[in-house]
Amino acid sequence: MGLTWFSAAATGIGHPFWAQAQQVELNWSTGIRWALWLLVGFFGIFPGIVAYMVWLERKVAARFQDRIGPNRVGPLGLLQPIADAIKLITKEDIVPRSADRWVHLAAPVLVIVSSFLVLAVMPFAVGLAPVDLPSGMVYLIAVSSISPLGIFLAGWGSRNKYSLLGAMRSVAQLVSYEIPQVLSTIPIVLWAGSLSLVTVFNRQLDFGWNVFSPPGLLAFVILLISSIAEVNRTPFDLPEAESEIIAGYHTEYSSMRFGLFFLGEYLSVFAVSCLATVLFLGGGTPIPFVGFPANLISEDSTVSLVFADLILVAVFMGKVLFFIFLMFWIRATLPRMRVDRLMNFAWKFLVPLSIANILIAAVWYELVIRGQDGVTLVNWIQGTVVTGLMVVLLVYLVLLINRKSTAARPLGTDWPTVGGPRSGRPTVGGALR
Repeated sequence: MGLTWFSAAATGIGHPFWAQAQQVELNWSTGIRWALWLLVGFFGIFPGIVAYMVWLERKVAARFQDRIGPNRVGPLGLLQPIADAIKLITKEDIVPRSADRWVHLAAPVLVIVSSFLVLAVMPFAVGLAPVDLPSGMVYLIAVSSISPLGIFLAGWGSRNKYSLLGAMRSVAQLVSYEIPQVLSTIPIVLWAGSLSLVTVFNRQLDFGWNVFSPPGLLAFVILLISSIAEVNRTPFDLPEAESEIIAGYHTEYSSMRFGLFFLGEYLSVFAVSCLATVLFLGGGTPIPFVGFPANLISEDSTVSLVFADLILVAVFMGKVLFFIFLMFWIRATLPRMRVDRLMNFAWKFLVPLSIANILIAAVWYELVIRGQDGVTLVNWIQGTVVTGLMVVLLVYLVLLINRKSTAARPLGTDWPTVGGPRSGRPTVGGALR
């Protein structure tokens, strides 16, 4: 007797058939089908995506720096990722003599598994969500929290003081930025009335993309900044600051174990780009405020469903590619932040903004969404004006409060000093600036 799961998008009457309850029997055939999808994704699709994300980043960075980039292995250097993978696999795997061997082995596995599990609930198109969990957002928060544990175990298990310092600094950053990242998703859950990502996608067919609202735009910016920090990308790449702590938590890793950290980082970039696309940009829908693909799918036609899915997947990947390019652009442009300013930015700016934005999102819900089957122009304009003024006032107050707190502090007191408070020699990490 199999257990039955129901889609959270199934409660509304009048939804098209692809948004109705999807009943899944957890039997042997279902388990085999999911296992095959897991193997295809883990060993085929996602490693390929990561490999060519690296190629794309090297090409983009080269253009920003007036270089050519990879162009030797294959046409346009397209085989360079394969050559790099072969090199990593064939290199010697060195484990420090004093390291905890099992912890040293488990750390990169936890990081890559965390990145991979995030993709299990992403609705890439109609019927192409691997699993539609009614509590999909809670699942995302849970599995993404495994990565800091793997990073800390990598530093601790290496028995290297620099690796441990890098791991501790990394965990402090990840835990801090995880808070505004999670808080920025609460307005979306409030508007959708569900924790299912499929339901979030379906609701945006009726009410437009969530980014087209003042609280949605602010939540989108907070999620984007926090996600860049969560995946250790510039300017938040303090965990891998080679000039300070010798590459951080993965200093003692080589061969394919280092490759797993590399794979996990780029897979996380892809995952957070997918998450931002689903939550704020309507998934694969090409036009906001239009009920696509409902107007292309008929009840008795599989061809129309396949055609709509092809469009959805193409548009979805286009949006994801935009986010990935944006992260590459930021890396090629901005310098690394100082560690104290990095932490202050999370706790003094992003956390207050994300908490107050939840209240503004509730106002938007009352003005635009509550008791309606779709968005109307009058309600949308009314909600935009009211919540827009609230968002502008909120950002101004947070900036004003933090500017006054910074101005009240004597010049130079945010730097630790050597030789006592009167030495006047500012330092970073114990070294003279």
